[in-house]
Amino acid sequence: MIPASPPKIGLIASGGRLPELLREARPDMFVLGLEGSVDPKLADLILPVGKAGAIFAALRQAGCTHVGMAGLFLRPSFAGLRLDWTGFRILLRLLPVWGGDASLLARVLAEVERAGFTVMGVPELRPDLLATAGAYGRETPSDKERTDIDAGFAAAKALGRTERGQAVLVRDGEVRAKEGRGGTQALIRNAPLPGGILVKAAMPGQDRRVDLPTIGLDTIDQAKRAGLRGIAVEAGAAIVMDRDAMARAADAAGIFVYGVAP
Repeated sequence: MIPASPPKIGLIASGGRLPELLREARPDMFVLGLEGSVDPKLADLILPVGKAGAIFAALRQAGCTHVGMAGLFLRPSFAGLRLDWTGFRILLRLLPVWGGDASLLARVLAEVERAGFTVMGVPELRPDLLATAGAYGRETPSDKERTDIDAGFAAAKALGRTERGQAVLVRDGEVRAKEGRGGTQALIRNAPLPGGILVKAAMPGQDRRVDLPTIGLDTIDQAKRAGLRGIAVEAGAAIVMDRDAMARAADAAGIFVYGVAP
């Protein structure tokens, strides 16, 4: 029997480093970048986010049967949307869940599937990027800090149920700040917490093919400038980019990075 050829994979890419890491692992992947956010050197083709019909047509023309989505997807303003007819119809179906992050992304994935594609996520495309349990460097949390992490995870999960964010800052057993629409970077910048811990967890019931909590070298740099003591993520439900370099940077900064089993 002649083995089936592997599926042609397309990637709908926005900003950030994750699309680059996925392309490195799968150089034959067709990368369709969203205008205004993706690195032009990474994308094979760039289209506006509202041109859904053109996006689906380009993926089909490239022979893609499977599609992933990766990058920093920011909710577009209605004023800035340039819609084709397919995009307009999809927008009408998205309006009832426009305010909820997880619900909106789940509906977007459903629209990609409606167009005839099989949706893939980081767990299938690069499982090596998923967070593992334990310390990522020499630094490890103390017993007191583990108690803070537990409190942070409970708060992050509660926040996730509101679909408003995935991260909190905790210190001395108390949650001091919660992530909002601006993301983790804004959380750390707007509420610096020397000695505190950043805790990131997936939203309960979240479709894990898109928008998993993510940390990387930038997170270490932000944590260092804010004077944080550590970062904790949910093992198996968060993405860790450039883990070896990140662990070295965390060690140099005296910051622990710790994966906690759910």
